[in-house]
Amino acid sequence: MLTQTLTVAAVCFRDADSRVLTVRKKGSERFQLPGGKLDAGETAPAAAVREVAEEIRVELTPDDITLLGAWSAPAANEADTTVDATVFVSTAQIVPVAAAEIEELLWVHPGGDHAEAVFAPLLRLHVFPALAAG
Repeated sequence: MLTQTLTVAAVCFRDADSRVLTVRKKGSERFQLPGGKLDAGETAPAAAVREVAEEIRVELTPDDITLLGAWSAPAANEADTTVDATVFVSTAQIVPVAAAEIEELLWVHPGGDHAEAVFAPLLRLHVFPALAAG
């Protein structure tokens, strides 16, 4: 039973081949979008911009992102936890760098094979299908 809910914001970046940037945090096994928890009083766009700067050293403004959707899913790395996620997309062409708690970057095609053990439930259940639907 899920007993805790985390409110998070994330950004979906796509490269010239329509692949999506995913990140894996240190000590975790699943890839997810760059992003994280909202600070007290912080809006989802502000949190998304801040987290992207911290995690992959990409500087954005809220004007650089647009809403893709908002979904709930089991958390990728926390037991008995669900995430309420607001996900944005950015068309910025970026050169991400793994920073802060990020150990690995991986560009993946949203229409590919998304094994449960490799990708966060939010990606598999909501983000990848939303991107594939256009």
